[in-house]
Amino acid sequence: MKGHLSHDYLLEVPAAVVWDTYRGLELGKLVNQMFQDVVGTIEVVHGDGGVGTILKITFPPGALGLSYMKEIFTKADDEQRVKESEIIEGGFKDFGFEVYRYRFQVIEKNGESSIIRSSVEYEIDDKLQEIASQATTKQMEALNEVVGKHLKQKWDSSNKKP
Repeated sequence: MKGHLSHDYLLEVPAAVVWDTYRGLELGKLVNQMFQDVVGTIEVVHGDGGVGTILKITFPPGALGLSYMKEIFTKADDEQRVKESEIIEGGFKDFGFEVYRYRFQVIEKNGESSIIRSSVEYEIDDKLQEIASQATTKQMEALNEVVGKHLKQKWDSSNKKP
């Protein structure tokens, strides 16, 4: 069984500014500095933020019943502003998902705003169909919200007119 979930988050910050944060390791650094209680901690296991980078995410207690996961960056497209990763250990794999992919796409709405499209693609054995309901974009939504607020404050303060 295959599935797909998606969520759009509108942000009043230019797409180029948002992508600078989402494209490599900056997002993980920001999470570790400011949002550990929401998302958890992110540790670079291997890589420099490009394709092949492996991260270990340790979730805060009670986060979807998960303790940790490791993911690998499988796509980083600066032109389309798309970043994809796949869980390779822990996380939703522990629930029985065969494949669980995350995707962030930063879409330019106009020169001053953008949309962060977060999506999840998954595959699970048909016999475990009831577990498919545990697939979610909730953590991605929370991440987009807190990072979005931070980027908006930063953008507004750096673009104040005298």
